[in-house]
Amino acid sequence: MSKYKIEALTGHLIEALDSKDSPELYVEDFHQSVLKYNPSGQTVTSQKYLSQLTKLSPNPQQFTAKYDELKERNVDHLQHFVQLLSLIAEDKKLKHFLHKNAKKTNESKPTENMRMIDVPRVVNKLKQVAKYSKENEDKDRKKKTQDSAVSIFKPIRPTPTPDMSLDFSTNLFIEPFPPNLGPVPTCSQEGILIEDLLCCLEGVEGNYIVPKPLSEKYGQRHFIISDAIDPALEKLLLNILPVASDYSMVVRFIEEHRHFDCGQVNHALAAAMLTLVKDYRVFVTQLESLSHKNFFSLSKMNYYLQPMKLLMDILAKIASAVGKSGARGGKVLSLLHEQTAMCMGNTKSQELCLYLTQKACVPYMEMLEKWLYKGVIYDPHHEFLVEDNEVHYEDAPRIYSADYWEKRYNVSRERIPVFLERMADMILRTGKYLNVIQQCGKNVKPPKAEPLVYAITERQYVEVIETAYSFASKTLLQLVMEENDLMGRLRSVKHYFLLDQGDFIVQFMDSCESELCKNIDDLVPTRLETLLELALRTSAANQDPYKEEISMELLPYDLIFQMCKILKINDTESYKRLQCDKKDLTGLLAFSFNYQVKWPVSLILNFNAIACYQIIFRHLFYCKHIERLLCRVWLKNKLAKTFSLQSSQMYVSAFALRQRMLNYVQNLEYYTMVEVIEPNWVSFLNKMNKVNNIDDVLVCHSDFLDSCLKDSMLTNPDLLQNVYYLLDICMEFYEFIQVADSSKLSDSSIGRSYIRKRIINETDKFEEAIAKLDQSFTETLVQLVEQIMLFKSDNNNDKLLNLVYRLDFNRFYNVAVKEPYTRGEEETSG
Repeated sequence: MSKYKIEALTGHLIEALDSKDSPELYVEDFHQSVLKYNPSGQTVTSQKYLSQLTKLSPNPQQFTAKYDELKERNVDHLQHFVQLLSLIAEDKKLKHFLHKNAKKTNESKPTENMRMIDVPRVVNKLKQVAKYSKENEDKDRKKKTQDSAVSIFKPIRPTPTPDMSLDFSTNLFIEPFPPNLGPVPTCSQEGILIEDLLCCLEGVEGNYIVPKPLSEKYGQRHFIISDAIDPALEKLLLNILPVASDYSMVVRFIEEHRHFDCGQVNHALAAAMLTLVKDYRVFVTQLESLSHKNFFSLSKMNYYLQPMKLLMDILAKIASAVGKSGARGGKVLSLLHEQTAMCMGNTKSQELCLYLTQKACVPYMEMLEKWLYKGVIYDPHHEFLVEDNEVHYEDAPRIYSADYWEKRYNVSRERIPVFLERMADMILRTGKYLNVIQQCGKNVKPPKAEPLVYAITERQYVEVIETAYSFASKTLLQLVMEENDLMGRLRSVKHYFLLDQGDFIVQFMDSCESELCKNIDDLVPTRLETLLELALRTSAANQDPYKEEISMELLPYDLIFQMCKILKINDTESYKRLQCDKKDLTGLLAFSFNYQVKWPVSLILNFNAIACYQIIFRHLFYCKHIERLLCRVWLKNKLAKTFSLQSSQMYVSAFALRQRMLNYVQNLEYYTMVEVIEPNWVSFLNKMNKVNNIDDVLVCHSDFLDSCLKDSMLTNPDLLQNVYYLLDICMEFYEFIQVADSSKLSDSSIGRSYIRKRIINETDKFEEAIAKLDQSFTETLVQLVEQIMLFKSDNNNDKLLNLVYRLDFNRFYNVAVKEPYTRGEEETSG
């Protein structure tokens, strides 16, 4: 709830209690008490207060059930209400007062033993009350409006009364002119017409000058002049009547836009116009005094009205432009600014337009000052250039931190005044920075809060905005970087998600690998949490001050599905072929780390950023697992020495294939960790040393993650398909060797216990199975090398070329990709 709404509600409460105290005193005490019970500025956890209330309740089970019911219905401010009840329960005096008052209320209630004979009488009484309420609906509505806090923002607009208008009221019909003007001499006609003109200049129809009905709401007012008037006098009348027409336009605008629902800017503009109109009426009164003297004529009247012609003409143009366009807020200020710029060279016209623009800008500039200096938006009529799409932090903190920066506040382009358009983004960021600081429970005040005043040149308020922006950006950056140790937390994230600490991941996989090989439905999360805690305590990660924020998470989808979510890929067949079926999802495919951070670090390490880190971790984690499996196959070399010469020869091709697979997996890991992550991390650190605000931090961090994902081939469906197909072949090779070893080569076929049947069949002999695996692995790796060469030529990505050189260090695969590989080698050597 905003500070202004709290102040308004406090004022109504004080008025209801017949007190004369100032609301500001109680609002200040209220904020101090909030900081006392919630110094961090975060949402108060209701579990503590809920436990206290449950103990004090005569029926704890009923109380707990009611709380759960309200929580399921997402009742607003439930946690704060529980806190309030707990504080009331602790206050003995307040409890005694409420208990005493409750007794009085219960005594006034009817007893439950009401006889059925009394029911008709009660029904009749209720009908009478309902009838009375309906008859006095307008009176009751007015009273409720005065007592409600909402009435401050949405007052009831009175119905316009034609008799109370200062504009011409005879718009329905035109009465016939008096017939006695024809015989009147010209000199006498002039005096009669002067009286009529003075009436028309004040919005009252005359006897011989009658206004025509309006064709549109903000159309120009036209008049009908009696035919009996002398032509010379008629010509003078036609020169003066445009002033009356302009006056009619201005009065219509003022009466329409002086109400609150038209917006504060229009209200201020109408008030400024009304001030000028009052001066105009004084001038007309002076003309009326002169008309009673001798030698006053229409020519003199026309001469005296020349300054007012300019005034009313400008006011009428502005009123017509604003009224016809239905503009409000920043759009009105844009129209006024353009009108002021058009009057350059005409001093009087420019001063008049400048006066109107400055007066209309006052409420807008006040809103701008609150936003620039306090990070608060007070915009009841939706006129300000920044929109507040309020999101409740306690409802969904992860989504809130992810979407806050982009969706909480945004700029409405149609509300931006022309003279602030260049500074709109800076204005948006300034208030957002201050708002984030307030969310952290810190009250900051700019060292130099200058008032903003409209000027025809931008220099005056541009300097003020830049000063406020500089203060807000430095304050928030210092809060995030120093007080919340952003870089320390990012290094912690790098340790766990990017496998920066080798001993931790080795110990963790040694303890958890057998458990993670199970199906996700068979896993016990608490056991994994215990093993994770043990790995953290017994490795170098124990020195990490933020190790408590790391936790394990079992995602209900595999890495490929998560890539589709992050990249918003829905129709790519390559990804669909790679996705794992839910029933085959093991702990290894579902396991990931999660990292819990608090506000405001969650702005940078938000839900989307953590998801990107999870993708890289799951990729490296699976590669580490495959590497460990292939290393176990290496142990079979010792067993082969115990076999006969003929049997051991069968393992030669298998171990050669195992070495090529191990070379592929290890080089893939090395490339991702050493040639992708580390250079991008160094570049990220260099950029972070030059950031000036949180937006720069967000951009640098986003670029770092995007570069890691792209260079690791995780964002390219074709490359990723072959990368994981090769890892799948390695997995199949390991399982085949395990089954073949369990049979001790007594039967050269694979056996019934083998599960995977994608490349080899159950009836294949050992040599045939190894040959199929070798052929499939070689063909897929050759295809991957070709795709990398094509991708490198299209995207100028030289990092991937290093991976090709590592995978084909001895030119084993050079035959299949000789031409593109040789061409790339020549370009490199050249």
